[in-house]
Amino acid sequence: MEELADRNVGVDVDDDDVPTLSSQALAALQEFLREQNQSPADQSEVSLVTEDWRLSQFWYDRETAETVANEVLALCSGSPSRVACIACPTLYAYLKRIDPSVSVQLLEFDKRFEQYGSDFTFYDYNKPEELPTEMKHSYQVIVADPPYLSGECLEKVAQTISFLSHSNAYLHLLTGEVQKDRAAELLGLHPCIFWPRHSSKLGNEFRLFTNYDPGTRLGGWEQEK
Repeated sequence: MEELADRNVGVDVDDDDVPTLSSQALAALQEFLREQNQSPADQSEVSLVTEDWRLSQFWYDRETAETVANEVLALCSGSPSRVACIACPTLYAYLKRIDPSVSVQLLEFDKRFEQYGSDFTFYDYNKPEELPTEMKHSYQVIVADPPYLSGECLEKVAQTISFLSHSNAYLHLLTGEVQKDRAAELLGLHPCIFWPRHSSKLGNEFRLFTNYDPGTRLGGWEQEK
């Protein structure tokens, strides 16, 4: 884009009469024009705080976040539903971007997400049921992304899922391929054909597991070989 400061404003005027913008006004105008020139894809991006590797934080890429968010919203359509996001702030942010009216609670250890106000609940997987009593058996859709790939972490997150789950709740688990058998044993989950990805390229293969057959969505359940 041409520099606005180099362009004359008006016509047939002497150089001494050319009006000029203050630096603050010029900066504001340039920012406005940048926003107007953004593509729809740019405007739909969601910004999060920086990943903290010490907390094993790895945010989903846009396709993954939108795919899972749209699946969650499809499950919520037709009846009032409450959604719990366990250690997956990317999903929370995309759910709220796509449908601000959705009832969703983020359970997260990182207190930087207190910025979400009453939608934030502090969560330590080492204390799986130390949560407000009003959250017990109150969620129709639960999405969990355990911070670590250990069996112990998954077992404790499974306790939290049991604590939160309303009867016949829909469950989504995003975790490593190595947890496939454990996910089936603890929660009766099956892997979907859709493979989640992260913005930071990880060496571990991640999977999305559900306790219901999504049909054609998420690629459906992976068939046993």
